[in-house]
Amino acid sequence: MAGRTSKAAERVTGKAASKPVATKPNLLSGGNPQIPKGYGDAPVQAYIAAMPGWKSDIGRRLDALITRTVPGVSKAVKWNSPFYGIEGQGWFLGIHCFTNYVKVAFFKGAALDPLPPGASKQKEVRYLDIREDDPFDEAQIASWVEQASRLPGEPM
Repeated sequence: MAGRTSKAAERVTGKAASKPVATKPNLLSGGNPQIPKGYGDAPVQAYIAAMPGWKSDIGRRLDALITRTVPGVSKAVKWNSPFYGIEGQGWFLGIHCFTNYVKVAFFKGAALDPLPPGASKQKEVRYLDIREDDPFDEAQIASWVEQASRLPGEPM
C-alpha cells in the first residue's frame, strides 16, 4: 500500500515522493544531543554524530577506545547519554555533553586505580571531564575502562 501512496502522490503532484529527510537532533541544555532510547551501536553512533563541534571528535575517540579495550562491549543510549556495559553484568560507563566539556562517568569509579579526578555526590561514581584543549590520555583512559569493565555494573 505504501507503494500506491507514493504513486498516487506522484500523479497528484507530478513529482516523485520525496525520501525522508534526516533531521538533526535537538540539543538539550549544555549541548547534549537528544537521542531516542535504543540499544546497540546505531543509537550510540547517532549520539556521537550529533555531538556539537569538537565534542563529536572526543565521542568518536572514546567510543573507539572503549570498543578496542572491551571486545564485545554492549552499547545503548538511555536518558540522552551513551552507556557501555557487559551483557548480563550491567553498565560500567556513561558519556554526557556539557557546555564546555564531555563528562565520562565511571559508575564504580571509586574502585579504580588511580581514581578518576572528578568526585561525585554518589559514593561509588567518579568522573573524567574532557575539555576542548585537554590532552587525551589514551593510556590512562583505557586503563580505567578496562578496570571498570571487570567490576559489577549498574543495572540501569
